[in-house]
Amino acid sequence: MISADVGAGHDTAAGELARRLRERGLTVDRLNLLDVLPRPVRWMLREAYRDVLRRLPRGYDALFTLTARSRLSVALIRRLLRPVRRRMGRAIPPDTLAVVTTYPFANQLLGPLRRQGRLTVPVVSYVTDFALHPTWLSPGVDRYYALRHAEAPPLDADTPVTTVRPLVSPAFGGAHRTDRRQARRRFGLPEQDRLALIVAGAWGAGDVETTVAEVGATGWARPVVVCGRNVPLYERLRRDWEHVFGWVDDMPTLMRAVDVVVENAGGLTCQEALAAGVPVVTYRPLPGHGRANAGILARAGLTRRAASAEQLRPALVETAGRRDRTAPLSVDPADVEALVTEMAAAPGDGRAYHRPRRGLGDAVAVVATLLAPTRGRR
Repeated sequence: MISADVGAGHDTAAGELARRLRERGLTVDRLNLLDVLPRPVRWMLREAYRDVLRRLPRGYDALFTLTARSRLSVALIRRLLRPVRRRMGRAIPPDTLAVVTTYPFANQLLGPLRRQGRLTVPVVSYVTDFALHPTWLSPGVDRYYALRHAEAPPLDADTPVTTVRPLVSPAFGGAHRTDRRQARRRFGLPEQDRLALIVAGAWGAGDVETTVAEVGATGWARPVVVCGRNVPLYERLRRDWEHVFGWVDDMPTLMRAVDVVVENAGGLTCQEALAAGVPVVTYRPLPGHGRANAGILARAGLTRRAASAEQLRPALVETAGRRDRTAPLSVDPADVEALVTEMAAAPGDGRAYHRPRRGLGDAVAVVATLLAPTRGRR
């Protein structure tokens, strides 16, 4: 199982899939892709990316758009990662039966290994975003698993994409309901007020302070803020606002305590809120993937997007009446763990990659977690 600790969404999805696969009797080994990369590349994919997202959002948006429009730019990324392929191959145990990824750059390393025959087991990818950006796509990946409502650039008809249910912990579902009053007591929240939970991922990225102030200014709901691991943001907000948290381990209970979630990325936290039946407003979305996800979610009727401070209060009021009636993400699609188990159990070692017709290789991007177990069934 190959993921990356860039934020928390990729790792959390990988962890949930690993849990489900272990329940099915498979042995799952997890690998952080960044541990395989040289330090300069590791720094670029994590620290530099985080700084650009915070300080140069327009630059990140331009880069996201450029790579979305040009497959040559993605091919260049694949070529730049070429020196790491041998190290990537050595990191996969010899008795592995399947490899799953949840991070796009892992595909740019594993796809070529698979296509060249240097990796003889299936490589599948679970795409964590609703926007299937071309950086997820790599020749050699056997199958992509995408969320319902996900949108992609024009794809070859033979692109191996399967729609799946999101990798969200069952703790967010209806079978684990916690009484709202108990949930509010658990976090020291007022029992009678309307509450808006403001989230911005593990990094607390984006215009969080402005969002908190503008939610508070609506007078409709009191802000409850989760800053993730962004300690400076936490310390600044604590000076002016009462209900501010850092990293929260029990997000299912916190979500059941609030009336609406306000988010800016359209990633895993948004999927968790929808699974919990909590309405979602997207506000001040992050550049690049945040804006792309926001558009898809709004068009699908999964969330309400507020484009300005003037639209924020109406959006909060309108979505609050939809609690427990949010459009589901998991109607009909398959379970990722069942598909991965089936692929890993397919007979025959040294299975060859079947080259698609010309153009298939660069075709798909979907939800990914890299599964590479070591002992027993993998």
